[in-house]
Amino acid sequence: MLFERITIIGVGLIGASFALAMKKYKLCKYIIGNGRNPENLKRAKEKGIIDSYEIEPETACINSDLILFSTPVGCFINIAKKIKPSLKTGAIVTDVGSVKGKLVKEMENLMPKGVTFVGAHPIAGSDKSGIESASAQLFSGAKCIITPSENTDKNALQQVIRIWETFGSEIRLIEPEEHDRIYALVSHLPHVIAYAIMNTIADVNSSYLKFSGQGFIDTTRIASSSPELWRDICILNKDNLLKSLDTFKKNLDKIIQHIRASDAISLEKDFAKARALRQGIGQD
Repeated sequence: MLFERITIIGVGLIGASFALAMKKYKLCKYIIGNGRNPENLKRAKEKGIIDSYEIEPETACINSDLILFSTPVGCFINIAKKIKPSLKTGAIVTDVGSVKGKLVKEMENLMPKGVTFVGAHPIAGSDKSGIESASAQLFSGAKCIITPSENTDKNALQQVIRIWETFGSEIRLIEPEEHDRIYALVSHLPHVIAYAIMNTIADVNSSYLKFSGQGFIDTTRIASSSPELWRDICILNKDNLLKSLDTFKKNLDKIIQHIRASDAISLEKDFAKARALRQGIGQD
C-alpha cells in the first residue's frame, strides 16, 4: 500500500481511470473525489470508483497523502490556491495535464513547505469522456511523461514514477519546457487542425459529412474532444502552439502552390516525405 488516502480533483475519464487503477493495484486505501458536478460524483461513488466525495476542493484534500489534479489545466492555479491551507506536510500533488512549462513553476510556488508538486502527463486520452468510459487499464502500455524540475523532491518523484510503472505505463522524464515544445507539435497542433477541418465542412455544407469515409473519421476523431479542455491547453501553451501553426501554415502554403501550378512532381515529393515519416512511427 503506497498511500493511505488520496484525493482526485476532477472525476472524469482520466481521473476515474486513475482511481480504478489505484484500486486495482492496491496502491491506496481510500479515495475521495472532488468536482463541480455532484451527480457525477454520486455516480462515481455508486460505481465504486471513489469511496466518498466532497464538493469543496479544500475539504476534499484534508489529510490526503496524494492529490491528483484531473481538471482542465486552466483551473489548476485557482484550485491550488484554495487547497493550499489544507495540504498536510509530506503530501504529494500531481496532475495529468497536457501543459507543463510555466504551469509547473506556478504550481511549485503555490505548494506549502513540505509539499511537493510532480508534473505528469499520461498519453492515454480518448475522444470519449466521463466515468462511463473509465477503465483501470487505460494507462497500460501507454507513455507517461513525468516532468520534474530542479525543485522536485526525489522521494516524491520516485513515488509518482512507481504509480505509473505499476499501471503499466512507459515512463519518460522530460523537462517541463521541452514537454510543451514537443506536445505543441504532436498533440496540440493536430487537435487544432481537426477542429478547423470540421469547421471548414460546416462553412461549406455540413450535409457533406454523410458521404465521409473512415479516413475522414480517423483524421477528425480528436475533434470530438472537450472544447473546454482544449481551449485551456491552447491558451496556456500558446507560444509553442503558434510556432507550430506557423510551420504548418508554411507547409500548407507550399502544397497550395504546388497544386495551383499543377506541379505533380513536387506534390508527390512532399507527400512521399510525409508518408515515410508516418510509416516510421513506432519503429524506434
